[in-house]
Amino acid sequence: MLNRKRKGLLLSLILFAALLVVMQPIQDSITRAAAGDGSWSSPYSVSQGINSQNIEGKTVQGYVVGQPTATNTVITSGFPNDFAFALADSPSETSMTKMLYVQIPSSFRSSFGLKSNPSLMGKKIKVSGTLAAYFSHPGLKEGTAFELDGGGASDPEPGPGGYYDAAYGKTGESLKTALHNIIDDHTEISYSNVWEALRETDEDPANPNKVILLYTGRSQDKFANGSGVNDWNREHVWAKSHGNFGTAMGPGTDLHHLRATDVSVNSSRGNLDFDNGGSQHSEAIGNYYDSDSWEPRDAVKGDVARMLFYMAVRYEGDSGEVDLELNNAVNNGSAPYHGKMSVLLEWHKEDPVDDKERRRNEIIYSDYQNNRNPFIDHPEWASAIWE
Repeated sequence: MLNRKRKGLLLSLILFAALLVVMQPIQDSITRAAAGDGSWSSPYSVSQGINSQNIEGKTVQGYVVGQPTATNTVITSGFPNDFAFALADSPSETSMTKMLYVQIPSSFRSSFGLKSNPSLMGKKIKVSGTLAAYFSHPGLKEGTAFELDGGGASDPEPGPGGYYDAAYGKTGESLKTALHNIIDDHTEISYSNVWEALRETDEDPANPNKVILLYTGRSQDKFANGSGVNDWNREHVWAKSHGNFGTAMGPGTDLHHLRATDVSVNSSRGNLDFDNGGSQHSEAIGNYYDSDSWEPRDAVKGDVARMLFYMAVRYEGDSGEVDLELNNAVNNGSAPYHGKMSVLLEWHKEDPVDDKERRRNEIIYSDYQNNRNPFIDHPEWASAIWE
């Protein structure tokens, strides 16, 4: 009887060992299949990220397991701030050698910092950035996109899937170039067709028979356009004399910076650069101007900034087009520059993207130009390029 039990136990052990031998190749195959190429659609695992340091523009996916506060310290509660989190391939990982320390840029901290969002512990997150040491430990810095698996606080993929894949993880000139290549060569419309386009893009959400004028905020009949004193006309937010592109197809008809405005207010703004200060305009209350600059009302300051950011990225001097650039000056005249960059960056932060901008961006993309304003979809990219 005892021998039969021993034989049965021995047989069970042999079968178990055989099962392990059979399963190991399957497990290895699964592990290899899970390995990505570091793109947004095929992210690195955490172990790949750890072993692929000093590489720009890669995406890593893993589980949040704590907050690194020093090289050899990862805390799992009582988070002191929203500056970083640690990722691992397992939500129960405790070995710091198997963790990737992720630095969280200021624009993502409210949504992905652990002090503000302790419930992210154990959740799977995808993040793009530069694989580089953080706290003298394998890490990811300069993040440009964060996504909670299954949906979350930040949507890194507005518009069509994969539209911005080539931009994720980049900063500075590399990001600017990548975005230019994405939004370049858009479908162009004629200047006469801009009228009808603005009737759709600038439509008053409370009244489909009217448009909202950019500087005054006035709701006006869609067909009260023209050259009369109280008509609305087509405002080039990037003044068309800054680069002398006029109303030619391309920059002169690009809907991403053309807006409906009151005729006389448009005339007052002229080709002024943007800056703070001056005297309040008598008709466009909340707008201020002087001899060299225009300050729009608070509700559209960010809108103006993002339109100019778009123009400086879309028009880079290739394909016979003008090269438009932002600078930190006013009185730019006919030079292909627009200012004042430091003020525009402030306005961009003070007046964040709203649903009206998102709707407008979607209409331009879907109905007219087949390109998008990246700074509406990804506001954090302004700082990533110019700060």
